Amino acid sequence: MINALKLRIKHNDEVIKNLNKVNLHKSFRGLPLVNPDLCNNCQKCVDICPANAITLSPLSLDLGKCVLCGECSTHCINKAIQFTIEHRLSSTQREHLIIKNLQDSTNYLQDAIKIRKEIINLFGKSLKLREVSAGGCNGCELELNASSNINFDIGRYGVEFVASPRHADGIVITGPITNNMADALDDTWEAIPEPKIIILVGACAISSGIFYQSEKLNRRFLDTHKIDLFIPGCPVHPMTFISGIMDFLGSKRFKSI
Repeated sequence: MINALKLRIKHNDEVIKNLNKVNLHKSFRGLPLVNPDLCNNCQKCVDICPANAITLSPLSLDLGKCVLCGECSTHCINKAIQFTIEHRLSSTQREHLIIKNLQDSTNYLQDAIKIRKEIINLFGKSLKLREVSAGGCNGCELELNASSNINFDIGRYGVEFVASPRHADGIVITGPITNNMADALDDTWEAIPEPKIIILVGACAISSGIFYQSEKLNRRFLDTHKIDLFIPGCPVHPMTFISGIMDFLGSKRFKSI
């Protein structure tokens, strides 16, 4: 018992009391700074990117494709692309994920989430989500699971993952959506009662990620349904997921509890 108490004191308080004031470790790669003026069109960043997330003339980086490996920043002599530790990457608009210049990087958070009154009215106090791993590597799935652990505890804000789609308000999709998971994804979506939302988590779900050339994918679901929230990452950090969800639901609720 004494040893247990000593260990508890050593670990200190494991709960992050205010998730809105978290600063991630300096090694974390988050929101990129893109400066086309420093780019000499050497093509190195384009050639080394595994997800085809970078284009030239002018230089741009697609967060929806980026796996945050950092190779582009490492191989860019002029540092035209650099990564900050800003973890808030989510957006309600797919086109907003494309960073074209420093102004885009500076103003990213300002216009990333379009607040919808009906979303706040329906789900602002309670949001139940059904997660579907549509051919993912389990990286994003593990991080989503971590968002409910003692450290982050997203449940304190009324957001929870449920086992049955019948109990859900929306669907969270991870993975590039393989042929084998296409029908299962359709069935899950149909089982969720209206009104409902769709959230894409991770580069694979948003753009296929590093699997964008695979012939084993079937992404017809995304062609026929409106996506409500895009949460980039590879894998998505729990704080990226939580901040994206809470901003989507109305930032006033994102406070210390």
